[in-house]
Amino acid sequence: MDKVVIRLRMSQADAHYGGNLVDGARMLQLFGDVATELLIRNDGDEGLFRAYDSIEFLAPVYAGDYIEATGEITQQGNSSRKMTFEAKKVIIPRPDLNDSAADFLSEPVLVCRASGTCVVPKDKQRRMR
Repeated sequence: MDKVVIRLRMSQADAHYGGNLVDGARMLQLFGDVATELLIRNDGDEGLFRAYDSIEFLAPVYAGDYIEATGEITQQGNSSRKMTFEAKKVIIPRPDLNDSAADFLSEPVLVCRASGTCVVPKDKQRRMR
């Protein structure tokens, strides 16, 4: 199974705490979107996220950061799909230079890592491969 990648900029609307800090739950929302695409590619159905096995928040995310969220199916049962996810910061704003300056990071910063299980009921599975 291929990896799914989503890259987007965290906006001011994503900033939930002082200092423009983005709530960690926003990374989980991205992982949910990645999981949905993985299930559509694999089964032809959006399926349902059942549970996270582990979640690690490893670095802060701020409004203006570009986040790349990736995921892949690591194990497949009759209806369950185990997945792993990573979110990395790939671009950061540089307001210290000017209001539109930004840097592409040569080494992305891992901000969140998780694993979980999704389910696609047997009667909804349509193999797309």
